[in-house]
Amino acid sequence: MIEIQEISKKFSGQVVLDKFSLTIDYSDKIALIGPNGAGKTTLIRIILGHYQHNGSISVFGENPRKNRIHVLDHIGFVPQYPPPIAMNIKELVQFSAKISKRSKVEKIYQIADDLKLDIYSNEKKPFVKLSGGMKQKLLIALALAKDPSLLIMDEPTANLDLEGREAFFLKLKNIPKETIIILSSHRSDELLSLVNRIIEMNCGKIVVNE
Repeated sequence: MIEIQEISKKFSGQVVLDKFSLTIDYSDKIALIGPNGAGKTTLIRIILGHYQHNGSISVFGENPRKNRIHVLDHIGFVPQYPPPIAMNIKELVQFSAKISKRSKVEKIYQIADDLKLDIYSNEKKPFVKLSGGMKQKLLIALALAKDPSLLIMDEPTANLDLEGREAFFLKLKNIPKETIIILSSHRSDELLSLVNRIIEMNCGKIVVNE
């Protein structure tokens, strides 16, 4: 589970998270919603151990900042903006499988195929040269292949076509019940069938928790 207590974070003097507290239990499926600047992405990056901050956070009983490598091994993450990875698809898949004890090349290929992404025909393409939709599908496949205890996705459907979205939602419905899922989005309508909680943020605070 995740325990967040009185987290505060500023950038250039501007408050992004304001004494933010939240408990997330095993099996929670959360739609994290709110406008741009609400603090959603900053919260996600603190869970991932990216930022120093005031307050405390525990992810599966550990501090994600101090024990980042171990904590991240239990997390599958899909960022809102794909990173500028220099590797081609085959290299990226092999690298991802190598650094995670939970992931295997064959599983990544199978999930990508389920998401309507043909890796075999595109193995030599550099990741940075892929379309937005192809990047998104590959990053989703890499995250799901880890069988993560915590799955975090920041605007996961932003670049997916209709076929890809349908395949993605089907995948999420078949994720193990005990897996914690946090789906960050500007909108909640398409996520309602997948979640049991809605957390709405604004100005670094929770305005809805239901």
